[in-house]
Amino acid sequence: MVQPTRSEMTAPLLVLFARYPVAGECKTRLIPAVGEQGAANIHRILAERTTALLLDSQCRVTVATTGASHNDFANWLGDRPMLVEQGQGDLTDRLLPFAAQAPVILFGADTPDLARHHVEAAIAGLRDHDVVIGPAEDGGYYLIGLAHPMPQLFTAMPWSTDQVLPETLRRLDQDGIAPLLLETLSDCDRPEDLARWPQLAELAQA
Repeated sequence: MVQPTRSEMTAPLLVLFARYPVAGECKTRLIPAVGEQGAANIHRILAERTTALLLDSQCRVTVATTGASHNDFANWLGDRPMLVEQGQGDLTDRLLPFAAQAPVILFGADTPDLARHHVEAAIAGLRDHDVVIGPAEDGGYYLIGLAHPMPQLFTAMPWSTDQVLPETLRRLDQDGIAPLLLETLSDCDRPEDLARWPQLAELAQA
């Protein structure tokens, strides 16, 4: 039986991890700068924007939800993305079930400069790479694409540190895998990050 070439394989599933924008429960590191509601508003704006970008790709899109019911998420983000509960446990526990659905690209909702060409580059990159990574300036990544399941990239990972990307690259090198690295972008996580996007801080207070 002839195996499909990489370019003939199924288009990747795009998965956005998003928390429901409840004041005091999301983007908590931004609260000292913009308050609880302002921080929730920033998350809402970024998640809505990222969802729209992913839906424009014509790939299948799933929003991995937490913090509210599917009805609440459907009322917020509409009925086009599939909604799947993230489940319980730490970040590794929540990522692994989605990463196992490879080919897949996992996205965070914290990157204001994420654009259509980044999404398209990640999708195209999986045609001839096993892994595509969008590096973040803080030492993590804003997206990771997998052509096939690689649980070793998510197990015992130092999440929420500047070692996530270096450790991911180290493990890939150990396995003899050369990832495609996209443009480095910055996440909006801390009060000092808002200086890059003053319009975002203004919208948060609207």
